Amino acid sequence: MLEILQMDFMRNALIAGILVSIACGVMGSLVVVNKLSGIAGGIAHASYGGVGLAVFFGFSPMFGSLGFSLFCAFLMGIFTWKERNRSDTLIGVIWALGMALGVILTDLTPGYAGEMTSFLFGSILTFPTEFLYFLAVLLAIILVAVSFLFRRLLSVSYDPEFARSRGERVLPIYMLLLALVALTVVMAVQAVGLILVIALLTLPAFIAESYTKSLRSMMIFASLISLVLVVLGLFLSYQFNLVTGPVIIVLGGISYLIHLALKRIYRK
Repeated sequence: MLEILQMDFMRNALIAGILVSIACGVMGSLVVVNKLSGIAGGIAHASYGGVGLAVFFGFSPMFGSLGFSLFCAFLMGIFTWKERNRSDTLIGVIWALGMALGVILTDLTPGYAGEMTSFLFGSILTFPTEFLYFLAVLLAIILVAVSFLFRRLLSVSYDPEFARSRGERVLPIYMLLLALVALTVVMAVQAVGLILVIALLTLPAFIAESYTKSLRSMMIFASLISLVLVVLGLFLSYQFNLVTGPVIIVLGGISYLIHLALKRIYRK
C-alpha cells in the first residue's frame, strides 16, 4: 500500500477520494433523508449536457458540468415543487435531454470520445493537481453551507410542514439543498462517473442510517463508509488493472447486501 502512495497519480487519487467521500457522506445523508435519489440521479445524468457544451465551445468540461448541473437542479427544483404529482416525468425529461445534448455535442467535436468515457465511468486515477483545488473549493462551499444552515435543513428534511408553520421559508432551503446536491454530483462524477454516481451518494447513507440516531452522526458515519469504499476501490483497481469507479460501486453494493443480511439475522 505504501509503495502505491509513492506515485503522484495515486496520491492525487487518494486525496480526491477523501474529498469526494466527505461530500458524498454529508450530502448523501440529506439525499436519503429527503428522498431525493431520483432528482440526484437526474442531475448527474443531465450534467453531461454541460460536458458536451464545454467540449463543443472549447472550455473546461468540469466548469461546463458544474454550470449545467446547477441549472438542471434549479429547473428540477421549480418543476418538482409546483408539480409534485408529475415530478418523475419532469425529472426524466430533463435527465434525457441533458444526456442527449451532451452526446450530440460531443459527437460533433472531433477527438473527444475519451472525454465521454471518463465522465461516464470516472477518471479518479488521472486527476491533475489543479483539479484537487477545484474539488476542495466545492467541498468547502458544501460544508460551510450545511454548517450554517444545519438546523433549517434538519427541520425541512424531517418535518417541512412544521417548519413552514413556524415561518420557515421552505422553498429557498429546498432550492439550496438541490444546489448543494448538484455540487456534490459534480465532485462524485469525477470519481465514479455519472452512471454510477447515485450509488456512491446513497449506499453509504442507506447503511449509516440504520446505525445512527441523528442526522449529524449519520453524515459522519456515511463519510467514513464512503472513504473505506473509495480507498479499497483504488487499491483493488490498481492491483487488478480495473476501472476504479465500478470497483468502488461493487464494493458498496456488497457492503449494502451484507448490511441487509445482518439486519435480517438480528431481527430473528
